[in-house]
Amino acid sequence: MDNTLSPQTLLSAYCQGVFPMAHEDGRIYWYDPDPRAIIPLDRFHVSRSLRRTIRQQIFDIRIDTAFTAVIEACAAPAPGREETWISDEIIQAYTRLHQLGFAHSVEAWQANELVGGLYGVAIGGFFAGESMFSYERDSSKVALAVLVAHLNERKFQLLDTQFMTEHLRRLGAIEIPAFAYKMRLGQALLSAATFL
Repeated sequence: MDNTLSPQTLLSAYCQGVFPMAHEDGRIYWYDPDPRAIIPLDRFHVSRSLRRTIRQQIFDIRIDTAFTAVIEACAAPAPGREETWISDEIIQAYTRLHQLGFAHSVEAWQANELVGGLYGVAIGGFFAGESMFSYERDSSKVALAVLVAHLNERKFQLLDTQFMTEHLRRLGAIEIPAFAYKMRLGQALLSAATFL
């Protein structure tokens, strides 16, 4: 792998509000969306049905026990998502970031099977949510709810979801101008918060 996705390049990019995605041709492109989607950590919306699912403890939620399996599941084609931006090069690069302590997974397990989860990058008080997957209803939503609770507990300041989707909007995501995002990012990066 060349330096395009070296740990230093990736971390520097995130600190500037930029992130990579692979295109169908395999090439890596860098993105800096305007507006930018974030989930305010004090405004995450847990519906009644999701709250009930969390209370029932249908899923065993774990952190960082199967990072590569999570990113591979996020990369796998699914109905409505036949193409993926997560290439083998992306998987290798983020697995390396995980080994260095910067990338993390939140996993939903059921009967010792991985059924949902998400992964992202943490630097200071900033967490960039990269992708999520779900094999069982609400599994990724429960993982996200646990992530938000964890980030609040660890005094994180910014949860970046990059692009807005209707799914994220229902969970409380908002869009803010890129300049406002960069200001929040700068403050979050100065935080002494740690993910673990």
